[in-house]
Amino acid sequence: MTKTIQLSGVKKFYHVGEQDLAALDGINLEITKGEFSALMGPSGSGKSTLMNILGCLDRPTIGSYRLDGEEVANLSDDELAVTRNRKIGFVFQNFNLLSRISAAENVALPLVYAGIGKKEREERAMYFLEAVGLADRAQHQPNELSGGQRQRVAIARALVNNPHIIMADEPTGNLDTKSTHEIMAIFEKLHDEGRTIILVTHEPEIASCASRQLLVRDGKITRDEGKGVRMDVV
Repeated sequence: MTKTIQLSGVKKFYHVGEQDLAALDGINLEITKGEFSALMGPSGSGKSTLMNILGCLDRPTIGSYRLDGEEVANLSDDELAVTRNRKIGFVFQNFNLLSRISAAENVALPLVYAGIGKKEREERAMYFLEAVGLADRAQHQPNELSGGQRQRVAIARALVNNPHIIMADEPTGNLDTKSTHEIMAIFEKLHDEGRTIILVTHEPEIASCASRQLLVRDGKITRDEGKGVRMDVV
């Protein structure tokens, strides 16, 4: 199986006062292409720092991060941004949609940064809105959509560059039960299509949908379980 993510000896220190505090303390992790992994952990455990490094939003202080075989731990900010835009799609708890533009324009935004022409941007935005069941809401602004619909727009935006990795940070945290089930069904479909999914959640029932569950405590991965195990964070 192809290893899409390989972390070796990853540590992340933050300088606070006169101390260096370790947010991550020697992470070794391999994630196979097409795997659906859930990251869990209490507040302050280091899971958000780990997610930021995996998503090329930050880099480790020490250690190696190979993404599709390429060492990315030491890339410049610009190089990280290019890698991120090409390979990773992000979904956030609070949707991160621009309020004054339509759903279709929100979905097309990553294509603007990638230098894609207007006609292709519009076509790809509509394709992915249709894929998440929102073609009929393409011209609606976010404040005209429900929470579940806004998260589906955010998923369409994450997919529009056709990345093979989707990273989702508490994507169901602001949703009701019905919308949560709908969003998780989309993630499971994306997994079935062969995409690599990494999802941060506090909710054991959400994590148990993943094919792999990783518990982060005190900057280390302390448990690594398969699908269906209920793994509480406290």
